Amino acid sequence: MIWKAPCPTPNPRSRVSLSFLKVVPMSVASPGLPADLLPADLLSELSALLGERLSLNEAVRDQHGRDESYHAPAPPDAVAFVRSTEEVVAVVRACATRRVPIIPFGAGTSLEGHVAALRGGVCLDLSGMNAILAVRAEDMDATVQAGVTRKQLNNDLRATGLFFPIDPGADATLGGMASTRASGTNAVRYGTMREAVVALTVVTPQGEVIRTGSRARKSAAGYDLTRLYVGSEGTLGIITEVTVRLHGIPEKVMSAVCPFPTVADAVNTVIETIQAGVPIARVEFLNARQMEAVNRYSKLDHAVTPTLFFEFHGSPAHVDEQVEMVKACAEGHGGLDFQWTATPEERDRLWAARHTAYYAALALRPGAKGFSSDVCVPISRLADCLVETQADLDQSPVLTTVVGHVGDGNFHVLFVVDPDNPDEMAEAKRLNSRIVARALAMEGTCTGEHGIGHGKMSSLEDEHGEALAVMRRLKQALDPDDVLNPGKIVRL
Repeated sequence: MIWKAPCPTPNPRSRVSLSFLKVVPMSVASPGLPADLLPADLLSELSALLGERLSLNEAVRDQHGRDESYHAPAPPDAVAFVRSTEEVVAVVRACATRRVPIIPFGAGTSLEGHVAALRGGVCLDLSGMNAILAVRAEDMDATVQAGVTRKQLNNDLRATGLFFPIDPGADATLGGMASTRASGTNAVRYGTMREAVVALTVVTPQGEVIRTGSRARKSAAGYDLTRLYVGSEGTLGIITEVTVRLHGIPEKVMSAVCPFPTVADAVNTVIETIQAGVPIARVEFLNARQMEAVNRYSKLDHAVTPTLFFEFHGSPAHVDEQVEMVKACAEGHGGLDFQWTATPEERDRLWAARHTAYYAALALRPGAKGFSSDVCVPISRLADCLVETQADLDQSPVLTTVVGHVGDGNFHVLFVVDPDNPDEMAEAKRLNSRIVARALAMEGTCTGEHGIGHGKMSSLEDEHGEALAVMRRLKQALDPDDVLNPGKIVRL
């Protein structure tokens, strides 16, 4: 249903429920409910601005209140489909003056409840802002609207000899990836969104437009606002345009799969590879149960044992050198059955299997949900952390799999659970708490790439302690009315 302005003059004071102070229960949601929850004059203003791109439809709102995680959905009261920075400004100003929450939405692929409208409000869907504004091949950068996805950008770059390397698996929007400081399989060589983002256009909670950074390769001009907004998860400002670094497509690409006798053997191979300075492009770890899931889901026949997926980029001679060095490391740890893939079709099949590992694990238990951990530790502590974690998992009745971007010390335990089963959830949360505590004790972090959302707020407190007060003061200074994605990252 699309809301239409009523004939009588809207009453600015009419608000039946203070929806911005509480979650709207799913059980009472109905297509007509949001008109009673949001100020009538706000709906009138947004309808005049967006027309049919303002939706109160229950199914649309439900879709925009959930992500890929186990977290319970919390639908917004309305969804505004915007197409320009100017429209974002107008929506933000309209909501902010009435202290109505605004929740940015890209592709909905996050895993920590980032898009949940915990206090109701208006979801700002930026997926329609999907224009590639400029590609500057000579400077190896591009500027795009926030709704452009990574696959869309790379398809557009094909004729330039360049590519955008940040690959979290899902075809996420670049605005969302910047907001969560995403990374993924290529991070060991190309870095994360922290390194990839050059400059941003941001709409502040007051509806002002600021541009952070420049296209210069370096700058010492003032506070680094770009890095402030990268990873802020829509709580400090709404990213509407992103300028990113590009890289040259490598002359040669080769991938490999290698099984190992134990988790320790696989991870120690990675540690030696990194410490030897091999500039490997990707190295991914999958434990035995995850390999079983991948084989079933992607119709492969790899050994069901701890396994590494490798990828090498460079000139033919450079790639051959990398391969020999890694092969020697692997053989020293029992990895003798390398399977090499050099054709694009074979590589695509291999990495498609890795990228769908999350869904492969869920397919082991149809109807279940995924609860993913996301710790990252110094590379020297990775073997200890993973081996101890696997031992915990082996003693638990909960179905789990493990995958990891182990080249940078990041791994994920996926708990395949029934969210309505309190015993299962209690066990998954107990194990996750142990994993996080172990990572923090090893001077690591509670999240390498998924972000905090509202799912990891307690872990953030454990990690940062008193520094969390500084984050809270930043939020209060930039968004004193707490209208941008409230209830995420820090509690006010």
